[in-house]
Amino acid sequence: MRPAVVSLVVVSHSRALAEAAVGLATQMLHGPTGPHVEVAAGLEDGGLGTDAGAVARAVSRADALGGGAGVLVLVDLGSAVLSAEMALELLDPEVAARVRLSPAPLVEGLLAAVVTAAGGADLDTCAREADAGLRAKDEHLRDPRGGVASAPAEASETVTTTTPLASSLELAVTAEHGLHARPAARLVACAAGRAPRTTLRLRNLTAGRGPVDGLSLSAVATLDAQQGHVLLAEAVGPEAEQLLAELEELALMGFGDFPGPAEPLAEVDVPAPAVSTEPGVAGSGLEAAIGPAVRVESVLETADDHAGSVPEEHQRLADAVAGVRARLAELAEQARRHLGQGEAEVFEAHATLLQDPRITEAAHARIEAGEPATEAWSAAVRAAAEAFATLADPYQRERGQDVHGVGDRVVRMLLGLEEPESTAHGVLVVDELDPALAISLDASKVQGVLTRNGGTTGHGVLIATARGVPVLTGVGDRADVPDGTVVAFDARSGDLVVDPEPALREAFEEMVSARSRERGRALRHARSPAVTTDGVRVRVKANVSSLAVARLGADLGAEGSGLVRTEAVFAQWRQAPSVDQQVEVYAAMAAVYHPHPVTIRTWDVGGDKPLPFHPVPVEGNPFLGARGLRAFVEDPSLLLDQLQAVCTVAVDHPLAVLFPMVTTVQDVRWARELLATAARRAGLSAPPPGLQVGIMVEVPAAALGIAHLAQGLDLVSIGSNDLVQYTLAAERGNPRLAAWSDALDPAVLSLVRSVTAGVPEGVRVGLCGAMAGDPDLAGLLVGLGVQELSASAASVPLVKQRLRTGSTAEFGDLAARALACPDGASVRALVQEAQPTPTVRLSGPRAVGTAR
Repeated sequence: MRPAVVSLVVVSHSRALAEAAVGLATQMLHGPTGPHVEVAAGLEDGGLGTDAGAVARAVSRADALGGGAGVLVLVDLGSAVLSAEMALELLDPEVAARVRLSPAPLVEGLLAAVVTAAGGADLDTCAREADAGLRAKDEHLRDPRGGVASAPAEASETVTTTTPLASSLELAVTAEHGLHARPAARLVACAAGRAPRTTLRLRNLTAGRGPVDGLSLSAVATLDAQQGHVLLAEAVGPEAEQLLAELEELALMGFGDFPGPAEPLAEVDVPAPAVSTEPGVAGSGLEAAIGPAVRVESVLETADDHAGSVPEEHQRLADAVAGVRARLAELAEQARRHLGQGEAEVFEAHATLLQDPRITEAAHARIEAGEPATEAWSAAVRAAAEAFATLADPYQRERGQDVHGVGDRVVRMLLGLEEPESTAHGVLVVDELDPALAISLDASKVQGVLTRNGGTTGHGVLIATARGVPVLTGVGDRADVPDGTVVAFDARSGDLVVDPEPALREAFEEMVSARSRERGRALRHARSPAVTTDGVRVRVKANVSSLAVARLGADLGAEGSGLVRTEAVFAQWRQAPSVDQQVEVYAAMAAVYHPHPVTIRTWDVGGDKPLPFHPVPVEGNPFLGARGLRAFVEDPSLLLDQLQAVCTVAVDHPLAVLFPMVTTVQDVRWARELLATAARRAGLSAPPPGLQVGIMVEVPAAALGIAHLAQGLDLVSIGSNDLVQYTLAAERGNPRLAAWSDALDPAVLSLVRSVTAGVPEGVRVGLCGAMAGDPDLAGLLVGLGVQELSASAASVPLVKQRLRTGSTAEFGDLAARALACPDGASVRALVQEAQPTPTVRLSGPRAVGTAR
């Protein structure tokens, strides 16, 4: 609920007069939502007059919607005063005690009171300011001798009111997913810290949306503020400047999504290895489930025959909201202990939703209109959630799941129903996966979750998968099965089968069991090297996009980082990081992986990778334009700063540097010249001896000309995502081209083989795209000659485990047969046959390890 705010009631003989006065008063707020104002004016037949009963009802509504902060009643004249006094006798004594009748003139008093109440003042202050409402006019017009002044010879100061000063500020949205739930919640919390004395209104200048109340989480979210948009924040109140300063600082940090500089080296702690094999361990890697369906239905549409009085329904809703807030606080602490601060903030954002005036005020207004609390709350929640459907960004559209989830919990509390957490064995079937359900379900008993709606980026889905619970999203009416019906799904392929035949069911259960056993072995040996059965060691590293991901990789046994995506590390920065700031970040990552090396890829900007502080010109085909190294030919200053930081860190830490989008020998020569220049800027005569230098192989030209490009280098890294894209002429982010974007196409594998066979002696070959993170492909890649794999952090243990199951001779034979295949489907069949754990095809062809 919003903080309690003094409400106002206008009592007048004329309804038109009262409504006009209210309209004038609200304009004085310069935009922000003010206190609740009720009008009790005129008679039912439209005539002039006042009605004590109507005044009493208006006061009751104002008191309820104001949260008990008090009600100030302003009257015009004559019988309006008598009606207001009689209304006090009709009220509950407890309510009447919170009512003040003001002798102030109606218009001037109302203007002063509305502004003062909007600033969060108490009832006494509002009444005092209303009484003083005539002061400005009186001082301006009254003759100092006691009479009314004549028109002055010259105009003096402009007439002012008691309106607090208004200030505004433009704020850039830099978070990757814009103002989704967590950053929006931080913004609202910041505004709430200055409320009610200072109010906030927001507009999206880029999208032309708004204005909205800065205290309303759902309203802020519906601004559709995406990365790159600009907001206008307008603050009104005595602390307007302070609030805007806080918002500016928050915006510079991506509203909390910006990673910020790394911790000082002395504070970097490498966590202990995650070797638990209990069900529900983070990153279980099973991705498949089978069991009886356990339906968890939403109760938002449930009818409620409870018929309490209006005050009783207000109290029922307040009690239910308080109960859910307490439960969310428990879940936030649970998430903080077991999953981290980021996941805990999901529940804190949900608690903010429970205070959202867009929802709470709508619900209380419906109660005033005679609806039961349950129906009033459900309708308000549905309206708020529907607003998300209009947003352009898919990630933000899925934030409507959060509104549904928190709303459903309040309805359960109102109806006296148990929370949706289930202790039954089986596969949960839900409309959308609420984060609270995701963290509180018993992961040792729930085999998996099917959702009818929602996508893979919902907060509940992310939490469940982090806990090791397989989730298949957006299956629609395929999930409409009776309780107890056996369902089986494989989230890797998207396959789902209902009531499988005995033979298929047995095979699928064996696959799940085998994956579980394999994952357990992988976690137990996560810190052990990956050594093939014939004694060849393959280094498995982690792709890194932040210090947190670096720590996760180290925790799961990564032997360094084969790819630090620096454009992702600094993606939320509005201004380019300085050399010193980059040194701090790279050194912290190096400390996490010591003594293993860390590989820094220089800025890979362009195509689908924007960098706020290094914009590239709009191009007709950006994927074939100024990407990677090419983007700095005209102005290499940003790249030189980065290379200077790399050289500085490499003096004390094992480091490598990779240059992306290299195509020609001239590219390599220019990159090395820049590196030498940067070393001199760092006070060195040459790049540090321990700094290894390499290039990314992402285009067919580089793969085919690798013998010349790699002369004098220490390593090359195959970027399989782009190599697939450029080899098959299929943009990797375009779902319409999925059929043409197959990482197992023999043409792609042939280029991988060309690189490993063509590099000069002594040059290491790694692979760092999506293929490296697919355990099914680990042996094939080693068979093609790849010496190092850099995978997603969560995939590292299982990739290492797969490599321990075969010999280089077996992997080489698999690669030779794959190169002879006519198409990707044939390669896929070979790969599946070679796996130590079975794969069950539930409903047709499936893709393995594609870079989509």
